[in-house]
Amino acid sequence: MTTAAPSVTVVVPGSHLMAELLGERDEHLRRVEGAFPDVSVSVRGNEIACAGPRSHQVGKLFEEMVLLLQRGERLDASVMDRSIIMVRAEQRPSAVLTDDILKGARGRMVRPKTAGQKRYVDAIRQNTVTFAIGPAGTGKSWLAVAMAVQALHAREVQRIILTRPAVEAGERLGFLPGDLMAKIDPYLKPLYDALYDMVDAEAAQKLIERQSVEVAPLAFMRGRTLNNSFIILDEAQNTTPEQMKMFLTRIGFGSRVVVTGDVSQIDVPDGRSGLVGLDRTLEGVESLAFVHLDGTDVVRHRIVADIVAAYDRAAPVRRPAPGTSGRSSGVSSRDSRRGGHG
Repeated sequence: MTTAAPSVTVVVPGSHLMAELLGERDEHLRRVEGAFPDVSVSVRGNEIACAGPRSHQVGKLFEEMVLLLQRGERLDASVMDRSIIMVRAEQRPSAVLTDDILKGARGRMVRPKTAGQKRYVDAIRQNTVTFAIGPAGTGKSWLAVAMAVQALHAREVQRIILTRPAVEAGERLGFLPGDLMAKIDPYLKPLYDALYDMVDAEAAQKLIERQSVEVAPLAFMRGRTLNNSFIILDEAQNTTPEQMKMFLTRIGFGSRVVVTGDVSQIDVPDGRSGLVGLDRTLEGVESLAFVHLDGTDVVRHRIVADIVAAYDRAAPVRRPAPGTSGRSSGVSSRDSRRGGHG
């Protein structure tokens, strides 16, 4: 006697939602069927019937997509692909993709786009210091700036401080024209770009002129106590251990700190990165969290995620040259959960 395959039926409330759910010429439906080839999906009226070993996941996916549509989200290929990844991992796309941070300069709402980014945003909300470690394209700096601007608008802090190390200060900066700040500006441009995504150029300039936003190299942090500030240290893999300690001891009352970095792109001389192994050093410190992002959190062009995955596959066979620190090694993939971070 054969056992019937598990089945799930999803009732979609309204034909207009059904049309958006299935996509133009059933494009979204075909995407779901391609992601779950062991599940048969049939549509009749306002019902979607799923049968197969993973029918519960496909049913959950359609339910989550209905929730997104009801909350005003637009379904496209990227949203569908990210939602499929989340549902496979037993996560809820409707909880991730509708978490509003603030309205950006172009009028679009800034939100996390993956479950890892949602964890990151929640960690910033719940902790005094948050470390985000992951590859290029995972939104580490962009989301940190968004959270900083939101905190400034809500008057939770009095100013934003954006900083990063200029690792080539003793070598190549001298060839650039202008005074010290003009030489350092190219290193700080990614932070300016993120800021201009959150507020328009004119508003950003006013914030800088009023010193509500300060953009400065890491060396300028020495000797300061930073109170009532939202402080972002970008490209932290290029700090030395001494610079990292100096930076973390600048934190004053009423401040929040986000430290971002990619340990696969260490350019600091001799590979002595202040970020590598820091989770072990700071283990047990309250109101501090480490969030590790990976290739599934890349939100740039699809090829970026593929490149990251290719490097990850190659990483175990790479060996440091004799006499080097082996800087290609990564950090622990676990999160340190402190201060209620979940």
